[in-house]
This record gives sequence, structure tokens and C-alpha cells, in this order.
Amino acid sequence: MIQVKHIKKSFGKLNVLKDVSLDVGDGQVVVLLGPSGSGKTTLLRCINFLEHADSGELTIGNTVVEVDKARKKQIHDIRKKVGFVFQNYNLFANKTALENVMEGLVLAQKTPRKEAEKIAKETLDWVGLSEKYSYYPSQLSGGQQQRVGIARAVALKPEVILFDEPTSALDPELVGEILDVIKRVAQKGITMIVVTHEMAFAQDVADKVVFMDRGVIVEEGVPSEFFTKPKEERTRQFLSRFISFEPIYYI
Repeated sequence: MIQVKHIKKSFGKLNVLKDVSLDVGDGQVVVLLGPSGSGKTTLLRCINFLEHADSGELTIGNTVVEVDKARKKQIHDIRKKVGFVFQNYNLFANKTALENVMEGLVLAQKTPRKEAEKIAKETLDWVGLSEKYSYYPSQLSGGQQQRVGIARAVALKPEVILFDEPTSALDPELVGEILDVIKRVAQKGITMIVVTHEMAFAQDVADKVVFMDRGVIVEEGVPSEFFTKPKEERTRQFLSRFISFEPIYYI
């Protein structure tokens, strides 16, 4: 479903992504872990062309793009396949919850307004906001705003949804409800890449966990092995803040 090959991205002299390659299978949930500044968010933004990588190749479905030579039509084709859920919601402040979900359907997919409204209402119902159609973002809690953001992505029926730390801006008591919604998205069989620091969520939902540090992928594996027997010392150091390991004795 998704192949990222040799993606590189610099901001001036700062090399944020250093030759990153990643495969994500159809319907897989891949969780990206790593310290702040490791390149996780930049990788997501390069996949959706919110940032333009300097070099490398990107495949989503049957669309293959050399990122430094991508034409507008290719970028448009990629974006039609990919939904994005932002850390800080990114809702239009002057539009209601319903209008925020309808926007992409009407403008990007050219869905007739009546049909777009029906889809938007069904999706808002699905995330538990059936009584909030006419509410503006300022009238919604952070958790409710993020549910609108998730509904907006799901309504487009993308092949892939990218989640950029979807709970990091929320009060702690709201984190669980958003993670539950994301689990329900995963149950739909949608391919997902999730940047998060929620270890229990990663262990419960991920098909594959990827650890990044300093612009490279250090280690990846299935959760049952990744969280219990990390192969790389840097991975072990990172996870030790969240998980206790048996001590290793050297003879």
C-alpha cells in the first residue's frame, strides 16, 4: 500500500530525514515512536506533500512519485488517497462541525452538497457528535474538535490516514476517548500511520512499531517483540522511560 524509499529532507543545514525507507502493508496500522525532533512528523508531512522532500520515491497504491520531480497532478492524486489528522485539529474556525467535514468532500472530491451533507452527518454520528453539527470549533472541547478532525479524514474514504500525535494537545482525561475512536478507525481496515507517545495504544493496536531517532529508522518490529526484546540499545534507552526491562548481565 505505501512504500517510502530513500526519503531525505533538510531545512537549511538541518538534516531532518536521512535516507528513510518504510513499507506499510494494505490495512496495516503502523505506529511511529521516537523522541521530539526525530523526524516523525516531517515524514508524515512528506508522505502527504505538506512538505516536499528533497529526494526519494513514494508509492501509494498504484501512484508512484519521485518526490523531487512530482507534478501537480501527481501530488493531487496522492492527496486524494491520503487523509491527515493534525495534532492541533486544524479546523476552520468560521465553519461548523458539519461544514468542516463537508469541505473536503465538496471542494476536493466534487461531491454534490446534498450528498456531502449526508456523508458528513453519518460520519459525525459515527464519532459521537450527532448533536454537534451546528457547533463551531470554539464551542467544542479539544476532544470534540479532534473527533471532527477524525470525521473529516474518514469521510473522504481515503486509502491511508496519517495521524500526527492526535492526543498530544488534549487534557489527559480526554486522551482515552480519542484513542478509542482511532481504534474504531483501525477496525475499518484503513491503512494507518500513527505518530504517538501512547505506548499502551501502540501495543494494543499496531501491526508494526517503528522507532525513529535523529532522522533515521533505528528499529522496527511487531509489538510483541519490539516492546519486550528491542534489538538496538537506543531503542531500549527510549523505551526504558515507559517500560521496565529485565537487567542484562554481561559475562
